[in-house]
Amino acid sequence: MSSLAVRKRRDVGLPPPEAQPAACAIVIPEHDLVVPASALTLAGFRAWAKSDDFPERGRISFLDQELYIDMSPEEIETHNKVKAEAGRVLLNLNKKVKLGEFYADGVLVTNVEANLSTEPDAAFATWLTIESGRIRYIPREGKQGQYIELEGTPDWVLEILSKSSVQKDTKRLRERYHRAGVTEYWLIDAREEDINFQILIRGETDYVAAPSRNGWQVSKVFGRRFRLVRRRGRLNYWEYTLEMKPLR
Repeated sequence: MSSLAVRKRRDVGLPPPEAQPAACAIVIPEHDLVVPASALTLAGFRAWAKSDDFPERGRISFLDQELYIDMSPEEIETHNKVKAEAGRVLLNLNKKVKLGEFYADGVLVTNVEANLSTEPDAAFATWLTIESGRIRYIPREGKQGQYIELEGTPDWVLEILSKSSVQKDTKRLRERYHRAGVTEYWLIDAREEDINFQILIRGETDYVAAPSRNGWQVSKVFGRRFRLVRRRGRLNYWEYTLEMKPLR
């Protein structure tokens, strides 16, 4: 098993929440993982995610009464390298123009209204969003100046598809990010011969494709046009380039 969804419903063999004993836990022996029953609520998941019992490896998300658990290793050529290139370009852009704060993989992002708590492949918040309190830094208990969670609505998130995350990234997270008010959602699938790179802009009921011309897509958050290309490099491994140019 590389990934699974755990729901607070009878269809996966769990008793209804009022019938679960307080000490009940979900055990996934093949991954040596014990999920506390309290993690099937947003508050309980947030507490578990910030505890010493939360696994250091894997990706676990709370999406509207569901836990998505993916313990598979990250694919190098079609996931890790894509994430690294996107982070490199956008971090350098933000250092230059100082739009806000860029958050790399591993930051816990929670939105109470959307019943969502997850670690996107990357996230970004403008200074206006941070200073207005639309997103807040949640401090580590007893550690001044250290923070372990973002609560609220980032302006931008990135998800890169893997074999085990297609349903989550293209449907469940897309719904939750839209409900959370995330302005721009970048969705990248590099598993096939052609890269599927989508810049999605928040519409009234769903995300819609960003304006595009000759393969260049508009990012309103970053104020640039982007396209993602790759070529075979040394030893025939992929080299990715996130190309960028001004809006005109």
